[in-house]
Amino acid sequence: MPADDELLVRGLAVGVCGTDKEIVRGEYGWAPSDDGRLVLGHESLGVVERAPTGSRFARGDLVAGVVRRPDPEPCGACAHGEWDMCRNGRYTERGIKERHGYASELWTVEPDFAVKVDSGLGVAGVLTEPTSVVAKAWEQVERIGERAWFDPRRVLVTGAGPIGLLAAMIGAQRGLDVHVLDRVTDGPKPDLVRDLGATYHRTSIEEVAASTQPDVVIEATGVGALVFGAIAETASYGIVCLTGVSSGGRRLDVDAGSLNREIVLENDALVGSVNANLRHYQAAAESLAAADIDWLRRLLTTRVPLDRAVEVFDESAADDVKVVIELDENLA
Repeated sequence: MPADDELLVRGLAVGVCGTDKEIVRGEYGWAPSDDGRLVLGHESLGVVERAPTGSRFARGDLVAGVVRRPDPEPCGACAHGEWDMCRNGRYTERGIKERHGYASELWTVEPDFAVKVDSGLGVAGVLTEPTSVVAKAWEQVERIGERAWFDPRRVLVTGAGPIGLLAAMIGAQRGLDVHVLDRVTDGPKPDLVRDLGATYHRTSIEEVAASTQPDVVIEATGVGALVFGAIAETASYGIVCLTGVSSGGRRLDVDAGSLNREIVLENDALVGSVNANLRHYQAAAESLAAADIDWLRRLLTTRVPLDRAVEVFDESAADDVKVVIELDENLA
């Protein structure tokens, strides 16, 4: 049962990403200290069944739960509501680190760690968490750009997975000339990019970056060659935001001197971005509400009921974008 100050939420769906698969394989994740298991589900969607009196929520609201919680000390960042920037690593995360996730038919959440989702989104509201990651990335780009006059015109997104496509979506909403680089030639990804009014590429990063001269690069693959290729070919005062996590053990030959020269002489900037706080979830909810609902639903390429959830933790199909586990069999 929920505490008096918590929402009681009926789970509708959870998204599945690479982090969930790493946890299932035992490569990542931490169970709560008083439990030998971890309930998954950090990409959540549910409907409020009961809300505390005086909260900004009501029964029937569609909601997503925030993943990260501030550390108990707290550090300076967590004390100021910026728990995505926790300094001491003692934060916890629903479905990932020491807190159970949202993959339950009923779950509870504190009102300060939930965000309303536009009711018209339906199942596409499950994209709130990945969109929050992208919303933060764009905020980081803006903050860096504001160190001087900043008027970006062109963005290059590397990777047409969920994060890349949502980054492209926000770029299009901002009126930018959006370019997306991925390796596939068929399946839904090229059409999803084109239907944003963006340009899809599948040549080398060097060729695409040199021809587009992007002001902003959102890197969403973690592939080392793409990271360095993007840095080397941005426009002057270019900003590269890394959102993809690289796997270790792969070596690249990099001309560090030329790379350093490029960054210094062009006033370029490189920043990493991960996770999100409540402000980013709210921005994500606004971006999704403004998006084309049919386009968003096309991102949900695989939907399986709860009793078949184990199937989605095998290797995904090459043309998969977002995999969703439906917790409610009546979900439209």
